[in-house]
Amino acid sequence: MMQTPGADLIHENAPVKAIVNSDYRTADVFRKYNIDFCCTGIWPLRKACELANADYGIVEGELIAALRHNEVSNLLTFEEWETNFLVDYIVNVHHAYLRKMLPLTKDLLREFVIGHVNQYPNLSELERQFAELLLKLFPHLDQEEESMFPYIKQLANAFHNNESYGDLFVRTLRKPIESIIEKDTEIMEIVLMSFRKLTQNYFLPTDACTIHQVVILKLRELDADLVQHIRLENEILFPRVLSIEAEILAGRSG
Repeated sequence: MMQTPGADLIHENAPVKAIVNSDYRTADVFRKYNIDFCCTGIWPLRKACELANADYGIVEGELIAALRHNEVSNLLTFEEWETNFLVDYIVNVHHAYLRKMLPLTKDLLREFVIGHVNQYPNLSELERQFAELLLKLFPHLDQEEESMFPYIKQLANAFHNNESYGDLFVRTLRKPIESIIEKDTEIMEIVLMSFRKLTQNYFLPTDACTIHQVVILKLRELDADLVQHIRLENEILFPRVLSIEAEILAGRSG
């Protein structure tokens, strides 16, 4: 069986801090079990689990799972995916990632700010901007999943099956996709630009402690995910839907 890259670093005598320094994604596992991984994270893994009353075997398994790389190949041709599949991909990959990642990072950022705001005064503004992102993003995800995406799927089905009710469907249930694109894109771009500015493009000082490294790398990961998320919606999905709407409406008047 092929071993997960980096799994050899996960063993009972490995210091917790060293594990996180080798891969920031393992920090979520340690936080889950209340195992400190920053300045006092010097205990070997098995001993740290004992002190936290955590099952070593379970923790070890979750750490190895956290090391798995799930990068998306540039060879994938999203433009060729059928509409329903593309919508499901956005929900099950990007929305699911944001729903899980954002609350975890919010707590981690709070912990970092408390201990380091005197050293890095811009952390308070970074935390405020992150809270603003959460405030705006979750209602946006809900709106897409509960209203816009079901409409898009129904519209795509009506169009591709050449259903006679397609025109009526568009005229009675049409969503303000263009205004949503403009509004949400502006919000995301402003937030991302702010994150990049406040972190100097996610720069890590040479003396950055472990929690500092984890926070910055998580924000960098979030940035990359949002950029891809926005591209799939604004450059592929939404233009396709607007084109379908236009064709359906033009067919009625023709």
